[in-house]
Amino acid sequence: MAHQVLAGIAVLTVGVIYGTDVFCALVQRSAMARVDDRVLTAAMGYIHLYGDRRLKFPGAIGLLATIATAVTAVLTGAGAVSIAAGCTAVAALVVWFVIYGRISAPVNAALTAAAEAGSTPPDARALQRTWDSVINPRSALQGIALAGLFISAVTA
Repeated sequence: MAHQVLAGIAVLTVGVIYGTDVFCALVQRSAMARVDDRVLTAAMGYIHLYGDRRLKFPGAIGLLATIATAVTAVLTGAGAVSIAAGCTAVAALVVWFVIYGRISAPVNAALTAAAEAGSTPPDARALQRTWDSVINPRSALQGIALAGLFISAVTA
């Protein structure tokens, strides 16, 4: 029972980040490609300002609950499929956090600083292309984590 509760918490919190990343991949990327650099900087800078502040909580809880789900699967002998799925979910989120930390977060910080200063960096479009280059993999990793959590819960 604890395993399913933890998996449920993980699904809800990982789902927040998954939905955000999928929205960015399907909608935001195309919309921002159609605006000028000043609007791009202001919009994305403020989106990142609030996103980075407010999405830390569900991101961190999602990772912790996913780890707890995998550990609980092992400790309760939930079965090989449940354990493998939980471990896959953890691995996907760890890779997501590495991509976010190394590629997305520096872009977020640069665009946020520029937006708050009311300036437009000369490389605004290049910064956004860098950010856009990892949004599909980030979305896929979150999707893999959600699938792993679901499989872990239902096969326990």
